[in-house]
Amino acid sequence: MKRNAEHYLKHWLSKSGRKPLVIRGARQVGKSTLVRNFAKNHDLDLVEINLERHKNLNKLFETNNVHEICRELEYISDKNLTDFHGKLLFLDEIQAVPEAIPCLRYFYEDLPGLAVISAGSLLEFVLSKHNFSMPVGRIEYLFLGPMNFIEFLEAQKQQKLIDLISNYSWDETFPLSAHERLLMLLRDFLIVGGMPEAVSVFENRKNLDDVIDIHLSIIETYQDDFAKYARYSQLSKIQNVFQYVPQAIGNKVKYSNIDPHSQAREVKASIDLLAKAGVITKVNHSNASGLPIGAGINSKIYKLYFLDVGLANTMCGIKHINLEMLKDLRFVNEGNIAEQFIAQHLLYTGRLNSTPELFYWLREEKSRNAEVDFLTIVDGEIIPVEVKAGKSGTLKSLHQFAHQKNFHTALRFDLNMPSRQEFGYALPNNNSNTHNIRFDLYSLPLYMVGRSDLCSNSLTLCQ
Repeated sequence: MKRNAEHYLKHWLSKSGRKPLVIRGARQVGKSTLVRNFAKNHDLDLVEINLERHKNLNKLFETNNVHEICRELEYISDKNLTDFHGKLLFLDEIQAVPEAIPCLRYFYEDLPGLAVISAGSLLEFVLSKHNFSMPVGRIEYLFLGPMNFIEFLEAQKQQKLIDLISNYSWDETFPLSAHERLLMLLRDFLIVGGMPEAVSVFENRKNLDDVIDIHLSIIETYQDDFAKYARYSQLSKIQNVFQYVPQAIGNKVKYSNIDPHSQAREVKASIDLLAKAGVITKVNHSNASGLPIGAGINSKIYKLYFLDVGLANTMCGIKHINLEMLKDLRFVNEGNIAEQFIAQHLLYTGRLNSTPELFYWLREEKSRNAEVDFLTIVDGEIIPVEVKAGKSGTLKSLHQFAHQKNFHTALRFDLNMPSRQEFGYALPNNNSNTHNIRFDLYSLPLYMVGRSDLCSNSLTLCQ
């Protein structure tokens, strides 16, 4: 993801009519590091201002006088902002000075030659407390999440395994030894997660105790941020949602289960804030009747996932387990953890400048309930996605989906090596008749979540 993000930044920098860029994402997913590395790799003179350290600039930004603002920033950074060539102005932690947010439009209008990037966390929290909105049409967005599994492998210097995953095709035999090694690394990822600081500590020390300390620090920082940026009346409800989601990953939301003492609309408002801030993810039910998938959603039916699988595991109690025993625990066999892993990867497979979104399919009928974990798009076709934590499991929901939607391709993630097969199934109906169902099932190991392109219909199933 970070490599794709740097490619996007390069494209943004070269565009004519370039607008100020706002990098969106939860705290500590690597927004600031991304900008610093980009500036370094492209020989840009980075003028970085951390607005959490300069909250007194709020009155200056309120004037919207970008010339005076730049003059002040020159004295803070000890750098020249009059010559725009090769310069990159980075306003970090912009949520700390909310007045800087609407001011971005004036950088675009009055200083179009200056490349401006801002980054912030919990922007929705800040905007909910002020009477201004984002300067729509005058800024661009880049959405950033945690490191993905391939980036985790890069950090572990596993280039040979990365090449195997990236270049694999169906006419190859997948090496068993590589599969077993990747499952071990997957287990590590499920514990460590994709927060850059946790990955770095694991890479350097290989000490899971230190990793969990990082997780606990991040979790406390989030809760401190809620207290700083949320409305006081919302704080307890936001904290309840934050604590609830890791323990109920993938469950259909019932507000009374989250906070039985609050009104449903109040709980929903807290969920929406955390989702917009990237701390949790709402996966809405879609009828999957056509593209775009979002056109067929029922916003009242949804399930929730957390920002990161490592943080979720720590919040669910890994910190209370004897760390010497972790290598013997089979976290991957917990269905909700496998779903969390797939969800946080599928969420960022689209365009980086578009709000990340994810959908699933649910049918609730007496004695005939069915649920497809996720829906994705491959080659312009909606593909149902099933996630299995082990090496086996039924396909009843896929049978129902294939029948109801007349789809012929499905994708499954599990612990097995890659395989593909044609399924035929006689599905009984209420009239004691049967419907013949046929679909092509592409099965990939969980660690190959980035290769959903392998279920493309352009591939021949039986060669």
